[in-house]
Amino acid sequence: MTTAVLPMFPLEMVAYPGELLSLHIFEERYQQLLKDCEEGNITFGIPTYINNTLSYGTEMRVVEVVKRYPSGAADIICRGERVFKLVDFYNTLGERLYAGGEVVFQISQNDASLQIKEEFVSLLTIFYNLLDVKTPEVAIQTVSAFRFAHKMGLNIEQQYELLQISSEMDCFVYLIAHLQAAIPTLKSVNRTKELIKLNGHFKNFDPLDFKDYKLE
Repeated sequence: MTTAVLPMFPLEMVAYPGELLSLHIFEERYQQLLKDCEEGNITFGIPTYINNTLSYGTEMRVVEVVKRYPSGAADIICRGERVFKLVDFYNTLGERLYAGGEVVFQISQNDASLQIKEEFVSLLTIFYNLLDVKTPEVAIQTVSAFRFAHKMGLNIEQQYELLQISSEMDCFVYLIAHLQAAIPTLKSVNRTKELIKLNGHFKNFDPLDFKDYKLE
């Protein structure tokens, strides 16, 4: 088992490979981390802090420093690279102020079929239409299971479960199951909203034909 050591920036959130993440860096230890990333062209890890534990996270690379402040703070954009599992965690990495950890990188399987991607995009379109939100343009063949993970109503536990799935096919299956459960609920909410709008209005009902009825 090959391991690597990464600087660590634990957060109560889930970051995904391919995702662009905006961060405001203000603590001294993370100002030092940013400096090391820039000068040494190194990556760092964002392990998800959940239920008082650290286990899985994503390797991140700084792609842009948007703004620097006189205090040394900075607004940065970083991009997710690979999912990792922590083997060991250090409160400080050597003589550095920031934390570090020994990790094993997860091997991702790009095994999703075109059919499963089409099903996902179809359900995602229905989901966004029910929310009255415009669906972003999606290239079905290259769509990522992680791209919409933060925009589908998943709670942090579900987002974290998704992060740990190494098979792309299984990731889409997970998201499809979530959409299949969420869509009927959204439809019900929308029907309720329409009924609320009609409250107090005069209703025009079609007359019923009582010729063929049975009294039970």
